[in-house]
Amino acid sequence: MSWVQVYSAANALEAHSLKGMLGSQGIEVMLKGESLSSAAGELPPDIVAVTLWVDAMQESKARQALEAYEVQSETVWHCSHCQEENGGSFEVCWQCNTPHDET
Repeated sequence: MSWVQVYSAANALEAHSLKGMLGSQGIEVMLKGESLSSAAGELPPDIVAVTLWVDAMQESKARQALEAYEVQSETVWHCSHCQEENGGSFEVCWQCNTPHDET
């Protein structure tokens, strides 16, 4: 299997979330760099980033899913209940917990 890097996550939490998202689409993911997170502040940020790697045969499918994730996370929505602005990655309003689907 030939592995290619498809994403550099902001942190281990995002990396594991994206690994789960890709895994639910049948894409096997390997994370690299998790052990370096304890050196944050001592090493440059690009060195301690957690990266996602996939089989080269699934690279295109993974990149499409990650692109959709990035677009969605940049989109904001306003809660119909309290009018609070929420980031696209929020499924519920951070202010009043109203689900995004109800907006």
